[in-house]
Amino acid sequence: MFVASLYNLKGGVGKTASCVNFAYMAAKDGYKTLLWDLDPQGAASFYYKAQPKEKGAAKKLIEHSMTIDEAIMGTDYDGLDIIPADLSARKLDLLLDDKHSKKQLRNLLKGLEHDYDFVFIDCPPGFSHLADNIFYASDAVLMPVIPTTLSVRTYDIVKSYFEEKTGELEKLMCFFTMVDIRKNMHKDVMAQLYKDKRFFEYYVPYLSDIERMGIKNAPVEAFAPSSFAATCYRALWNEIKEGVLE
Repeated sequence: MFVASLYNLKGGVGKTASCVNFAYMAAKDGYKTLLWDLDPQGAASFYYKAQPKEKGAAKKLIEHSMTIDEAIMGTDYDGLDIIPADLSARKLDLLLDDKHSKKQLRNLLKGLEHDYDFVFIDCPPGFSHLADNIFYASDAVLMPVIPTTLSVRTYDIVKSYFEEKTGELEKLMCFFTMVDIRKNMHKDVMAQLYKDKRFFEYYVPYLSDIERMGIKNAPVEAFAPSSFAATCYRALWNEIKEGVLE
């Protein structure tokens, strides 16, 4: 079972859209896939039209008053399950704030090792005890980056955090999103960061079909399979898949 978390220190960078599309494509490729939505906003759950089975499910999972199997739901797509988000996820930092906290999510996921090939975690932004739990449980932390000056600063902060706090910089794997290749700034930033050898070659442009996910409540490849957006996500996913499974 390979655990991949979609994370960025800041919001609004295409994190959830990427998580939703990667999970769909993994399932379509024949991998048994689970998406765990740990962002209290619940955007990934919204895209998959999923509501938690019980109120406060995220809190109950951490408190062990609900098993992870009980929280899992099916989606409209074969091979793809989801653990929907709920507002109790905003309190997880308090529940995880102890000396053993870093291992709690990994311990929850251990029970699913024989049930899934891929687990994707949609993370809330920011550094937190929950983020540390997710990093520890993940085999790869996939970080979408918009090629702008502030995003470069954010990337440098996250990279330093992984070097100094987790000691697992090799987990951090990045890709560009919301790219407008007509802008010189975008091209310059991409050329600069590609030299760091932490970025996948393929990227996701800024495209209207990705914004339509919220209207269609579906991944791009499900409602617009021949679109340029679907082609870009497919190329990026194939590159990521080869990179993490090699």
